[in-house]
Amino acid sequence: MTLFLLILKFKKTKTMENHTYKKIEITGTSDKSMEAAIENAVAKASKTVDDMSWFEVTETRGSIENGNVVQWQVGLKIGFTLKG
Repeated sequence: MTLFLLILKFKKTKTMENHTYKKIEITGTSDKSMEAAIENAVAKASKTVDDMSWFEVTETRGSIENGNVVQWQVGLKIGFTLKG
């Protein structure tokens, strides 16, 4: 199948929508893991931010006490669709 036919097939089977996104930066924390810190951040943000679509981990860090990791901190950028 030629590239032209593949493009036509794609256009017929998938509706392309134009969106405009906004990004916010937040930091999630957890005393369990990096994944839990991400989940905590997304869950908290979802209470006030609608239409979240994706996230990007921008930094990871943590707190150490007596040679042990006691808290994970994960910086995120979260993208959401602007309404209207």
